[in-house]
Amino acid sequence: MSAARPHIAMLSVHTSPLDQPGTGDAGGMNVYVDELSHALAAQGATVEIFTRATSSALPEVVQTGDGVLVRHVPAGPYQGLDKADLPGQLCAFTAGVLRAEASRVAGWYDVVHSHYWLSGQVGWLVADRWDVPLVHTMHTMAKVKNASLGPGEAPEPAGRLIGEEQVVAAADALVASTAEESGDLVELYDADPARVHVVAPGVDLDLFTPDGPLDPAGLAAAQARARVELGLPLDEQIVLFAGRVQPLKAPDVLVRMLAELAARAAGRGPVPLLVVVGGPSGDPGAVTALRRLADGLGLGDRVQVRPPVDRSTLARWFRAADLVAMPSRSESFGLVAAEAQACGTPVVATGVGGLRTVVADGISGELVRGHDPLLWARTVGDLLADPARRAALGAGARRHAERMGWDAAAVAVLKVYDLAAQRRAVRP
Repeated sequence: MSAARPHIAMLSVHTSPLDQPGTGDAGGMNVYVDELSHALAAQGATVEIFTRATSSALPEVVQTGDGVLVRHVPAGPYQGLDKADLPGQLCAFTAGVLRAEASRVAGWYDVVHSHYWLSGQVGWLVADRWDVPLVHTMHTMAKVKNASLGPGEAPEPAGRLIGEEQVVAAADALVASTAEESGDLVELYDADPARVHVVAPGVDLDLFTPDGPLDPAGLAAAQARARVELGLPLDEQIVLFAGRVQPLKAPDVLVRMLAELAARAAGRGPVPLLVVVGGPSGDPGAVTALRRLADGLGLGDRVQVRPPVDRSTLARWFRAADLVAMPSRSESFGLVAAEAQACGTPVVATGVGGLRTVVADGISGELVRGHDPLLWARTVGDLLADPARRAALGAGARRHAERMGWDAAAVAVLKVYDLAAQRRAVRP
């Protein structure tokens, strides 16, 4: 783009960067949009984030930092709408975005960057109206998700698949978090490889830190401090799950893993404490069902479910844990894994999607093939029994995470914007 200080319209229809991650539809995408926007602003851009208003009490505009503001766009009832209901409100949302642009001088926005397919549908229309490039980030893809559904999880509807295909075809550039996601876009959605650009999301390396030296003594001291601050026992082994409680994230696998560990211990040793920090997404009874599963396995006292927390407290939770577990069935990137590793905590994750990139197997954590609770119990149990190994992985985790700063991501995304503008300029 030729603009010295480009104006970016960032679209996030179904979830706001101001929402608390870890419950409802709020998760890694919220963090991604928020952190990327501020990193872009630090590079000289101005960013306006458009998201759907979910309360009449929300101000029309919220300034969240120098060069970044959030616009709440009325589109449908403020409350009571599920994400599945939002396709019917895209026309209203688009009208709100266009009205905001109409109050600006002509040609105000230089690029539209949409996130998730719902935003992509809006971005397709407004970018065409403004004659500016459309850059799109999928975050998750229906075809990938449908190939790895959890028990009882309904497949994504045909409307989403069609909508995603349309956005992929319309976008001047696509941002993928990993090479694997790039391959999925090309193979599953017939994306033009020249329009797909891999840009790894970043980590706030100043917030997510080990809070001390990376040697075993330093990591142990930081863990003890975090546990005191959180009111956690110092003599327990703690496995942490942070995220939304839903089949896709598979926290039930960890509860069943505890049962396998209990059987292995057979009264000869303690079973680790599993702490779930997050809330339900989709099914409001998901947390109750998880507790019921733990009670049914006789592990009710070994599973704690805590509500979502702010980002600084989440960093403290990561430092307090012996390891962070991510048994996800699908992950486009896995921001929780990156943030936990930045805190010097090893991650055990399913070897799927972006987790294969974020977690360096044997260096920053361990990758598990599949969701068999017995296999998870072996991997987690062996790691909990080997403090020296955990400390080595913890040090490796921080070093691995240091390659993923948001500043580098913003610089790369600005280059994508330039390439998208060049592509649009030569369109027939």
